[in-house]
Amino acid sequence: MTHGAVMVEKLPLDMILQGDCLAQLRTLPENSVDLVFADPPYNLQLKGDLHRPDASKVDAVDDDWDKFDNFAAYDAFTRAWLGEAQRVLKPTGTLWVIGSYHNIFRVGTALQDLGYWILNDIIWRKTNPMPNFRGTRFTNAHETLIWAAPDENATGYTFNYQAMKTLNDDVQMRSDWSLPICTGGERLKDEEGSKLHPTQKPESLLHRVLLASTEAGDVVLDPFFGTGTTGAVAKKLGRHFIGIEAEADYAEAAMQRIGRVEKLSDEELELTQSPKAQPRVAFGTLVERGLVKPGMQLFGPARKAQGKVSAKVRADGSVKLGAEKNAPSGSIHKMGAAAQGAPSCNGWTFWHYKDGEKLVPIDNLRQKVRDEG
Repeated sequence: MTHGAVMVEKLPLDMILQGDCLAQLRTLPENSVDLVFADPPYNLQLKGDLHRPDASKVDAVDDDWDKFDNFAAYDAFTRAWLGEAQRVLKPTGTLWVIGSYHNIFRVGTALQDLGYWILNDIIWRKTNPMPNFRGTRFTNAHETLIWAAPDENATGYTFNYQAMKTLNDDVQMRSDWSLPICTGGERLKDEEGSKLHPTQKPESLLHRVLLASTEAGDVVLDPFFGTGTTGAVAKKLGRHFIGIEAEADYAEAAMQRIGRVEKLSDEELELTQSPKAQPRVAFGTLVERGLVKPGMQLFGPARKAQGKVSAKVRADGSVKLGAEKNAPSGSIHKMGAAAQGAPSCNGWTFWHYKDGEKLVPIDNLRQKVRDEG
């Protein structure tokens, strides 16, 4: 049995550890989790109740767990839990932390002071934010997430770039995300019909975070578990979770919620891979398998000024430009570059073959080889 397997066996997988955040973090072995997602107390420092224009009270965050004596106390708490998170993260793991303007800058300072390396900051722009009822400030319509590696030399961390691009209609995913806040049936309520937790995060936000930075089977730790959004999404996406929650009511509601979640099938969990992550296929392999035959003519994309560039395939997988005896020949990449007078070229997307009246990229044939294995 490998060291990694032993480590996983020691972890309280798919469980909620009820109790003090720091005390429970210290029970976990070092270098044991793949991701930490943290939604720590915001330290809102509210002064009195907040009311709407109709005099009704706003259900804001006024719980004891969000109250600290002063900034120094909050900073000490922040550095303590971040230090423990750094200890339990694998060298290839990463941490996400979310906050508002009240705390995220203090958290960011602590992160950097502890040696974390910030990979991105993400702006979650809320499409349906709570208005500013007093009319004395701009409406707070966003929160900030920081994505960080344990140290500046960290390598091998997970970033499913192509899956994020696919999720965003084949456009590179940016660092500003427009998502709604948690409402409707997703919002957990108490017996009186009030919000059970004041800062419950939407599952869409955690879906994007976990899909971007974990693989199926990874272990996700949430040291401020609340009502279990991280656990619910982790279970659905085939990840393991470990939750830490001090409040018994939240922990109980979270377990009931997670119990209702069904894991997606292995087929449904397959992610779109980037070309670099897929098995290498040489153009000559297509010739060997008969998908491309020697003498077959390939065409470049249509050009307004110069018409279509063409080349012929040879038995060794090289291609020859033009019909002249001394015409240049070489790989699909070199000849694609030569045809354009360019320093380099991706021959897989440049060259096309005829399928009836259509011109189809030869990359389609490469994908066929990959699918066949």
